[in-house]
Amino acid sequence: MLKFHLSLNVSNLPKAVAFMEQVLGVPAAKQRTDYAKFELDSPPLVLSLEPRSPSTYGSLNHVGFRFPDSQALVEAQGRLEQAGVSTQREEGVECCYSKQTKFWVHDLDQRLWEFYTLDEDIDHRGDGQALEKMVGLDAADLITRQHRPVVWEHRMYEAFNPSVSDCDEVRLRGSFNVPVSNDEVRSQLAQAFDVLRPGGQIMVHVLTAEEPISGELQLPGPAAHVKYIPVRTELLAALEAAGFVDLQLTTFRSGACFQHDGIPLRETQIIAKRPVEAKLEVCTVVFKGPFLTVTDDEGNEWRRGEPLSVPRSRWEALQQTAAADLFVMLPETASVSHCGV
Repeated sequence: MLKFHLSLNVSNLPKAVAFMEQVLGVPAAKQRTDYAKFELDSPPLVLSLEPRSPSTYGSLNHVGFRFPDSQALVEAQGRLEQAGVSTQREEGVECCYSKQTKFWVHDLDQRLWEFYTLDEDIDHRGDGQALEKMVGLDAADLITRQHRPVVWEHRMYEAFNPSVSDCDEVRLRGSFNVPVSNDEVRSQLAQAFDVLRPGGQIMVHVLTAEEPISGELQLPGPAAHVKYIPVRTELLAALEAAGFVDLQLTTFRSGACFQHDGIPLRETQIIAKRPVEAKLEVCTVVFKGPFLTVTDDEGNEWRRGEPLSVPRSRWEALQQTAAADLFVMLPETASVSHCGV
């Protein structure tokens, strides 16, 4: 079957794969740390996703056609050459975890068109297609981290000895449910901040209270190990003071797990980010509501429905939060699409 081929650049490959699986209704036919592909028969489409920043390289990687056999490919190349279109043929090239025979054509606006046959699958990207060669060392390192994050975890009563290497995530499980002073809380959060890479995440999982607890705690079952309960608002303030942004209560329920002297004790999980360095490039973003105004942790005040120019890094950080659907970025040039698309 002759299939149309579309290759897109995506900023986050795992999330793009998950999104396209929902859109297309089929799982990825091939997925690696640096490449993904979808195969559809109706419509006849080969969709590939490449982890390259659309803001740098544009959204479109290339387009083309996959032919069912070499005879059909040769006929297409001959037809184009006779029409005066210059082609560049490659035999048995290793590309995109497969061996292919292909030729390339540039259209009048210098978009790249690929005409190829799929000869066989292989277990490596292909000669000359190492990830760092394609996207650079920094981008390759980021892509690799997305698939193999470096995590340091601390649990209550363990010695607090943070990782000596940069981490993608720090997890503090019950760390502040043992007797700990305010100075120790600040010190430990500062150490966690220091070992996180920019954009890295901290997760704090503890029991918290609405107000300070006094007296000896005697909780049932496994909770008997809990000997200290921080005030939730004070813990949030300590995270902010340590430099973390985009704080979210990802676990916090109306019902309490326990109570002490009439004070409810709730399971609380907080995630927050170490800020990324602001990029000089700016973009225009609109807050969609439902609130009249909101202010983020970087001091940006968003008014519902009004465009706001912010560093692109701020927009990218917002896309990693639960509030991502509340914001939309406006393109630099007007684009028109059918309603609902």
